[in-house]
Amino acid sequence: MQRMNAFVLASSGAHAPEFASVAVPQVGERELLVRIMAVGVGIHDSYFLPGGMAFPFPIGIEAAGIVEAIGAGVDSHKVSDRIAFVSMMQPKGGVWAEYAVISVDSLILPMPDAMTFEQAAAVPVAGNTALRALRALTDLPDDGSLFIAGASGAVGTFAVQLANQRGWAVAASASPRNHDYLIELGARLAVDYHEADWSEDVLRWSTDGVDGAIAIQPNTTASSMRVVKSGGAVVTVSADQVESAGGVHVTGLAYGADVRSELDALMDDIMTDRITLKIEQVYPFAEADRALAKVQTRRARGKIVLSLSA
Repeated sequence: MQRMNAFVLASSGAHAPEFASVAVPQVGERELLVRIMAVGVGIHDSYFLPGGMAFPFPIGIEAAGIVEAIGAGVDSHKVSDRIAFVSMMQPKGGVWAEYAVISVDSLILPMPDAMTFEQAAAVPVAGNTALRALRALTDLPDDGSLFIAGASGAVGTFAVQLANQRGWAVAASASPRNHDYLIELGARLAVDYHEADWSEDVLRWSTDGVDGAIAIQPNTTASSMRVVKSGGAVVTVSADQVESAGGVHVTGLAYGADVRSELDALMDDIMTDRITLKIEQVYPFAEADRALAKVQTRRARGKIVLSLSA
């Protein structure tokens, strides 16, 4: 049986991934076997896990790679295709491995010819989340205003720029070291969420409040509501348990929306420099534990990526 290197949870009680040699998963009907070339690292990687999984279990849900084999019933992909994808809750294992099996029903994006695997691995989760957050703001006017809480990470980096493409004026919060970064991305105002009066700065900028908000960081939904005008909405990315109040509607991501064509356009926009893709650091695969620790601080600017290409 062919074997591969992977970062796995060794048992049901394990809290941190370990480097191990495990069997390469077998491709089945309507599945693809992908040789992993790069991995997008997320805070969710160590706990987005399927039920009934067998241990040791490779973690991770986002990657880019090359299709090595296809199962029966697959006519949408072929061997040697370069793809980026999100593969959640797959019982055969995740993507922190040299190979992964994914369902053809997963979110799969063809890679532009000139895009590197490291670039491609940084797009699917953050791009998908940002686009679904924007889709949830159904009542934002064409010349509307938007506040984004915790905007310097991977999701916020895309959300600021995509909102600008839609003609929306953006205010955003982050630590002071990231204010110039947010302005470069197109935010018109950057505030420090550690300051007690940050909401007053936003209200002075927007006069009577913004039309909508996206609360990316956990526990920012309630405070974001303070700067949204009555009739507006706050999209909670981290699923904060906050009720609508004061005429401000709280909603989640637009999970039912089909954003695949927009994700394809996002990939093209990255390659033509219409959208900036920020990768703070690329770690070698052997240093995956360091990459996960960095992401867990929630202080990364843009995306953290693992490379298996070397």
